[in-house]
Amino acid sequence: MKEISVLAGFSSLQNAQQAADELRQLGCSTVQIDEVSSYPGKGVDKIMNAITGEIPNLGSLTLSGDFPTGPDASVLAAADPSASGMADRGAEASMPGLVLTCLVDDAISSKATQIIQSYGGLV
Repeated sequence: MKEISVLAGFSSLQNAQQAADELRQLGCSTVQIDEVSSYPGKGVDKIMNAITGEIPNLGSLTLSGDFPTGPDASVLAAADPSASGMADRGAEASMPGLVLTCLVDDAISSKATQIIQSYGGLV
């Protein structure tokens, strides 16, 4: 049997989990949900006061990015128009933040795709 991988984007964790449960019932060998972002890390977990000057970089403050590898990525992120605070992130705000990956037998791949789309996933 030939297996193929299906990747789908979701905006809602609940919808992604419901689709994953149904895909497991269908017989997908592997189903996985991961978070994705334009910027590295999990974001900032504490409230920062910019007036104190204790902010690591502009990307951390305005983009909720975490740049543990050094200043290079944070400088590049600060060049993003969204970092200025004068932009609304445009289409990025509506982009899926979750990726569902499943390995499915080729014979039932169309059914798997229908399940994903029925829960609002973008294949």
